[in-house]
Amino acid sequence: MKHNRIEQTVIHVLFILIAIGCLIPFLLLLSASMTDESMIIRDGYSFFPAEISLESYRFIFEDSSLIFSAYGISILVTVVGTFASLIIMTLLAYPLSKQDLPLRNPLSFFIFFTMLFNGGLVSTYLMYTNVFDIKNTIFALIVPGLLVNAFYVILLRTFFSVSVPGPVLESAHIDGAGEFRIFFQMVLPLSLPVLATVGLFQVIHYWNDWFNGLIYITDNRYYSIQVLLNTILLNVQYLLENADYSSRVEDSGVIPTQGVRLAIAVIGVLPILIAYPFFQKYFVKGLTVGAIKG
Repeated sequence: MKHNRIEQTVIHVLFILIAIGCLIPFLLLLSASMTDESMIIRDGYSFFPAEISLESYRFIFEDSSLIFSAYGISILVTVVGTFASLIIMTLLAYPLSKQDLPLRNPLSFFIFFTMLFNGGLVSTYLMYTNVFDIKNTIFALIVPGLLVNAFYVILLRTFFSVSVPGPVLESAHIDGAGEFRIFFQMVLPLSLPVLATVGLFQVIHYWNDWFNGLIYITDNRYYSIQVLLNTILLNVQYLLENADYSSRVEDSGVIPTQGVRLAIAVIGVLPILIAYPFFQKYFVKGLTVGAIKG
């Protein structure tokens, strides 16, 4: 008993240290974003800045149309993309969980094969731009993430096979319920843990995605918050070249370039930090599906 208590204490301390290690970079980011630009240049980043300044946030939100537009795009893409991808993946995974599905093994292998190989960037780009013609549209930020993450499909298929009671589904069939009614009224309500887990992963994927915007978006009307952040990180002069910012630069003569980049990073990560606690309770049950068979 005493030995088990010591092991638990060691594990708790270890995970507390890991959590602190994960939290420290964000605290430094938050502190540096509220540090005066001259102090950053002179003293570097610090957890306890000698002079606190919100100039970077004021600079961003003084003419906030670009930031709010990017935020709106990110929210729209995240909500629509997550919802649509969950529908597609569950509609694919549920039939694959049926042992009597024709061609079940070849279809499962085809999905698994996409985890190992893909068509490559060039062919993907040509397909989306020349065939689907989604360049410089909102679909360029949604469609590439839809079809389909094979690991999540396998995770959902395993959950449906292991955790959804077969006798309940058979009883529903006997009572005359069709497949769609069983799926939407019985299977999905019983699958909330894995749906919330996969959904959160998709939320993080869509919210943090900058690569698709870098490739397919050249019109700043469709910049998401991460694309905007990446643009600024790659080229700080973007702030100078933007007409909305240039007039303010001429008046103030000061550009908090370091602080602005840090502040936008804080702005970009806050929604995920807010959403994460609401999904965390589903993680253990959702991710350990199939590990223990009753």
